[in-house]
Amino acid sequence: MKALPVEPSNVPVAIGSRIRAARQAQRLTIEQVAEATGLTKGFLSRVERDLTSPSVASLVTLCQVLSVSVGDLFAAPETHLTRRDEAPRISLGGQGIVERLLTARSERRLQILGATIKPRGRGENELYAVDCDVDVLHVVKGRIKLILTNEEYDLEEGDTLSFPGREPHTWINPTDETVEVLWILVPAASR
Repeated sequence: MKALPVEPSNVPVAIGSRIRAARQAQRLTIEQVAEATGLTKGFLSRVERDLTSPSVASLVTLCQVLSVSVGDLFAAPETHLTRRDEAPRISLGGQGIVERLLTARSERRLQILGATIKPRGRGENELYAVDCDVDVLHVVKGRIKLILTNEEYDLEEGDTLSFPGREPHTWINPTDETVEVLWILVPAASR
């Protein structure tokens, strides 16, 4: 069997911003990292700005100090693109509403639901709760009334309201206009 010849790429791999992010996540200064690794502050600064590349030995030492694996610096970030018109439709109840799941089904850290609510559309007649820690309602277009156990909020385009996810609530579009909202649930609601 003949091996396929692969030409190495001369495109530099940008890892500096990931090294800087790891350092900052550890709340370390460049001076502290320099002292722990034996590398100079100037060299570390150039590495973080992708102006120079560290040797393998320096990179391994740096990663040990920053508690990250070398492989993580080179791994492609996990991304998921959902186009609004292709997002799967879901139904959490209510009348006159079309809801779409805008985040990946596998995403557990948070969930974003896009909803288009027809004029006079409404949520459940009874207050209901969602199994998440934080529920965020952002009004993209129009006006909506959110009803909690002891309070009501009239929200307009651009308004955002956060409340405990397990707080019983419902909503209504009190207008003759279509409303567009985003619901952000943190973490993603239990299934």
